[in-house]
Amino acid sequence: MTLTELRYIVAVARERHFGRAAEACFVSQPTLSVAIKKLEEELEVKLFERGGSEVSVTPLGEEIVRQAQATLENAASIKEIARRGKDPLAGPLRLGVIYTIGPYLLPDLVRKAIERVPQMPLMLQENFTVRLLEMLRTGELDCAILAEPFPDTGLAIAPLYDEPFVVAMPEKHPLATRESISSTELKQETMLLLGTGHCFRDHVLEVCPEFARFASDAEGIRKSFEGSSLETIKHMVASGMGITVVPRLSMPRSGHSDSPPLVRYVPFTEPVPTRRVVLAWRRTFTRYEAIAALRNAIYACELAGAKRLTD
Repeated sequence: MTLTELRYIVAVARERHFGRAAEACFVSQPTLSVAIKKLEEELEVKLFERGGSEVSVTPLGEEIVRQAQATLENAASIKEIARRGKDPLAGPLRLGVIYTIGPYLLPDLVRKAIERVPQMPLMLQENFTVRLLEMLRTGELDCAILAEPFPDTGLAIAPLYDEPFVVAMPEKHPLATRESISSTELKQETMLLLGTGHCFRDHVLEVCPEFARFASDAEGIRKSFEGSSLETIKHMVASGMGITVVPRLSMPRSGHSDSPPLVRYVPFTEPVPTRRVVLAWRRTFTRYEAIAALRNAIYACELAGAKRLTD
């Protein structure tokens, strides 16, 4: 039994497909298949059910894959311990970020990280919360920047900042001249939402629950439209299709010409809806100094309008 064979079975369990698993491991499919067959013969158990277009893991295989993942993490920890003896911050840090945070935090964060810890380059992955949690669990990521709430997966969590929401509306909208606005005043508006899978979509529906019935109903197209990203939705707002709710950091900074024109951002009245942004990592991850350095780099970012949480 080798670490390479364990890596192969973890990849197949994750991808549910031998071809994709081979690609992920940078080997040919025959090489991967032969290695897994050899391991099954050595263990005298069947790890995978092969049939149809998707591979399934046997019940006993599930237990073995979990142990294999733990073994791979322990092996990686040995390398990390050796590396930390030379330089605790040496080597890349694999960081995941959800779609509604990445475009607005990463430009500043990457600059701060280069200034502070140039020996620790950030390997970045943008994705949905559920996918980032899975990548954390399987060891594909070291840590991730997420917005609460999300399923309790036993991860270590450090709060980063609380970010208020604001309303984005066309510049000539009747409410655009207001200094602030309440969520109840949005009930009669056409709301633009992110598509299913974005956690921020759920945050908006918490602020404006009356739009939940439109979000999953074909008739709701009269009251609710969907966009693939916050920037796409902002362009829809600028064109007069409706209004939306966005996180404060997504507001364009003064002097930036690349943002959609004709959009006015209006704060909410008290109590202002917010989201808590946190850093999550596996409790078995041993590069504590790297996590601390990343947190400090985030705190050094501008974070306009957000409240830093340094406790």
